[in-house]
Amino acid sequence: MELPSNLLTNEASPEWLNKGDNAWQLTAATMVGLQSIPGLVILYGSIVKKKWAVNSAFMAFYAFAAVLICWVGWGYQMSFGKKLAPFVGRPNVALDQGYLLRQGFIGYFPNATMIYFQFAFAAITLVLIAGALLGRMNFKAWMLFVPLWLTLSYTVGAYSVWCPEGWLAKLGAIDYSGGYVIHLSSGVAGFTAAYWVGPRASRDRERFPPNNILLMLAGAGLLWMGWTGFNGGDPYTVSTDASLAVLNTHVCAAASLLTWLILDIVFFGKPSVIGATQGMITGLVCITPAAGVVQGWAAIIMGVLSGSIPWYTMMVVHKKFCLLKQVDDTMAVFHTHAVAGSLGGILTGFFANPKLCRLFYLVEDWQHWIGLAYGFETGRTTAGFKQMGIQIVGIGFIIGYNVVITSLICLFVRLIVPLRLDDDELHTGDDAVHGEEAYALWGDGEKYESKHNSAYGMEDFPSVVSKNGGHA
Repeated sequence: MELPSNLLTNEASPEWLNKGDNAWQLTAATMVGLQSIPGLVILYGSIVKKKWAVNSAFMAFYAFAAVLICWVGWGYQMSFGKKLAPFVGRPNVALDQGYLLRQGFIGYFPNATMIYFQFAFAAITLVLIAGALLGRMNFKAWMLFVPLWLTLSYTVGAYSVWCPEGWLAKLGAIDYSGGYVIHLSSGVAGFTAAYWVGPRASRDRERFPPNNILLMLAGAGLLWMGWTGFNGGDPYTVSTDASLAVLNTHVCAAASLLTWLILDIVFFGKPSVIGATQGMITGLVCITPAAGVVQGWAAIIMGVLSGSIPWYTMMVVHKKFCLLKQVDDTMAVFHTHAVAGSLGGILTGFFANPKLCRLFYLVEDWQHWIGLAYGFETGRTTAGFKQMGIQIVGIGFIIGYNVVITSLICLFVRLIVPLRLDDDELHTGDDAVHGEEAYALWGDGEKYESKHNSAYGMEDFPSVVSKNGGHA
């Protein structure tokens, strides 16, 4: 019996290629990419004060492009290539067709697909860091920061945790889809960079209203639904575990959003849209290291905890610690990503189901991945405590390394260009930094004489300058 013509192998469709897996992996990668552009571009551009809309959106847009060139130039090979050290691979290009069309290390699709998928993860990590720096970082400094941080920090975390030769991977750390590599590292790096860059202008820090909450929700929606590819793509195959990961992702996000919303109503009296968005994000971050290795009931528990613990650190703890109050973390990435990512890593060590770990890892020695809860259930408490310890070691490494390397990068960049915009640029915003503004209001392209219009109320504006140069 002959195979259908669409299943016959040829030079473009070798025997090892699984068309379904390859199609899903490319789709999942694109969904993750859409989380950054346009997802976070829209969210950043709308959640900030009007005068920073262009700058905030463009920081994300630039990072996406810059990361891709660095990724194919050297970043991918440093993250997933041949071993240079237990924590990083050898830098090398990933552009030759002989390499790109070769069978990937997972086995069901070519290296080109794997490179594209992992690029989307690397890119969103830098975009998340930008969230801590909105409203005051010198764009030229950001242009230098992105390739340096990708090269010196992201590659080390990715190789250590995800590459089979990485030391944390060999130790047995569980990070299903980037709770450590992406979220914990971006939260810590963003907070550290915010310390070195310095705060926004005092007026902006005191009052920083979103310029378009409806558009912010659109960006948040893209971020949420894009997480289907974020966590559903990490088994690298169209499997039952991928389906479980997708469902757990959305269940945890919904539980976290509702928990945050209820806490806002109970303690502040009003259901905050921005608060609900933060709760959604913390839920998505928390489930990421565990998505396909925990049961659905555990995902709900993780959602409740991710909607309450980061809420508490943001609303209560933040106001009691001088360092947290001193550092101007614009989008609160420390709480939404560092705290939620660490929480997710610890809860993964508690709830990881050995049977689900077998489905995910598909290796013979899967038994050593066991959450503490199942250690108690099966009498393997020592193995359960060991897994918890490994998860905590991973958290400690990512935090310590990122504090040091991000500080060194910022200190180096400021030798070349200032990290923070000058006072005049901080006062004006987009028009001073880019010569462009997000909105042309009160006329078709007409602008007010004042370049500081987003800081005033309507009655404070001077007369409008018409297109022909006269005053309206």
